[in-house]
Amino acid sequence: MGSPEFSWKLADHPRLPKGKTVAVVVLDGWGEANPHQYNCTRVADTPTVDSLKKGAPERWRLPRAHGTAVGLPTDDDTGNSEVGHNALGAGRIYAQGTISLQYDGTRYLLLEGASEHGAKRIHVHILTDGRDVLDRSSVRFVEIPENELSKLREKGIDAQIASGGGWMYVTMDRYENDWGVVKRGWDAQVLGEAPYKFQSALEAIKKLREDPKANDQYLPPFVIVDESGKAVGPIVDGDAVVTFNFRADQMFMIAKALEYENFDKVDRVRFPKIRYAGMLQYDGELKLPSHYLVSPPEIEKASGYFDPSMEEYVEMPSDKGISFNVQPKMKALEIAERARDAILSGKFHQVCINLANGDMVGHTGDIKATVISDHGNAEDMVKRDKSGQPLLDKDGNIQILTSHALPSGSNCDWRPWPCTGRPIQEGSAKCWACQCCCCCCCDESSWPRSSRRLRAD
Repeated sequence: MGSPEFSWKLADHPRLPKGKTVAVVVLDGWGEANPHQYNCTRVADTPTVDSLKKGAPERWRLPRAHGTAVGLPTDDDTGNSEVGHNALGAGRIYAQGTISLQYDGTRYLLLEGASEHGAKRIHVHILTDGRDVLDRSSVRFVEIPENELSKLREKGIDAQIASGGGWMYVTMDRYENDWGVVKRGWDAQVLGEAPYKFQSALEAIKKLREDPKANDQYLPPFVIVDESGKAVGPIVDGDAVVTFNFRADQMFMIAKALEYENFDKVDRVRFPKIRYAGMLQYDGELKLPSHYLVSPPEIEKASGYFDPSMEEYVEMPSDKGISFNVQPKMKALEIAERARDAILSGKFHQVCINLANGDMVGHTGDIKATVISDHGNAEDMVKRDKSGQPLLDKDGNIQILTSHALPSGSNCDWRPWPCTGRPIQEGSAKCWACQCCCCCCCDESSWPRSSRRLRAD
C-alpha cells in the first residue's frame, strides 16, 4: 500500500481558498473572433460576459476547442460536440482521432440487407442533417448515395434508399426526451409506413423542400414505394442491420428498439428477427448494442461526458415541438435559477452548468434568434471565399453559415437580417446564454455589482 508517508489526498489548490464553490459553466457553441458585422457574439448585448471579461482581465483566458489542443489529429480538424465534451470531462488531452469523423450531410444511415457478404439486397434509410452542414444541402448529399446505389443496381443488386426524414424529427431523439421521434423512424424504417410516399429519395427531398418553412433537420418521415405503392425496403426477418453513427446520445434509443425483444417505450407493432450492429457500442454499461463494428474509443473509457451519476444531476427538458429559433431563450432562465440555488446553498463544492442556447439556435441559421440566444458558430455566421469575403448566392444574398467552421469552432457569429441583408445593429438584441451565466462565478466578491442578479426580462 506504499510507505506510511504517502497520502492519496490531493494538495490544496495554491490559489483557490477553501470553502469556495467552483462553478464550471459551458456556453455551448460560444466563440470569440475578430469583431465584424457578422459576428453575433460581438453584436449581441452580452453584459454579463463583458463584465466578467473586463472586471478581471488577468483571469480571462481563451482556450482552443479544436485541433491538436483537444486531441484531434491536426489543427485542420474542427471536431464536434463529442470532442468538446470529452476534452472537458477528461481534464487532459486524450487522442481523439477515432471520433473526429465529419458528417457528410446525412446524419444517420441505417443499412439493411439479406446477408452480410455478397448481399443481393441493400436498403439505405437516411436522415438529413441541415445542422453540421448547410441547410438545404440535402439534395446534393442524397445524390451521392443514389449514384452509388444505381451502379449496384446495374449489377443486378436490389440497392436503393428505402426511407428518410430529418434527424431532429425522425429516429434520433436524445436522452429519452421524446420517444415519438423514435416511433416515427420505426414506422418508416421497419413498418414501411409514413405520411409521405415517393418513388425516389431525390423526389422526396425536392418535394418536401418546396415548403418555405422546410428545414433539413425537421423533414417529415417518408418512404420510397414501387409503382404499386408498396414500400420497397422495410426491415424484415433475416435482415442484417447496421446503424452508421458514432454519437451515442443520438443512437442508444433506436438501438434499444432494434435490439431488445422486451421493450415497451413505443408500440413497435412487430419486432423483426435481425442481426444488428452499431457503428460502435453506444452504452458501455448496458453493453448496447451487443455487436458493433469498431471498439469504443479509448477517450470514452477514460472520461466521456460529465458523469450523470454525480451527487445531484438536474436536467431541464427542452420544449417539445418548438424549433429552437422560435424559442431562443430555451430553458436558460430555469437553468440559471437552479444553478444559483445550488451555488448559494453551500451544499456543493462544484457546480457544472451547460447552456446550449448558442449551439442549438445558431445551427438553425436564424440570425435574429442567434443574436438573442448566442450559440452555434455565432462568431462568424456567413460562408466566405478563399479571400475571406462573404459568399453570395445567385440572387445576391449573403450565404448563411449554420455548420461548424474553423478557426473559432463556435456557431454564434453575426449574420445579416435575412429579409434585408443589412447587419443587425450592435446592442439591438440580448443573448440568453450570457444573460444567465451570471450565477456561474467562483468567487462572488469579484463579481461586478451589476451582474449579481438575474435580469427580470
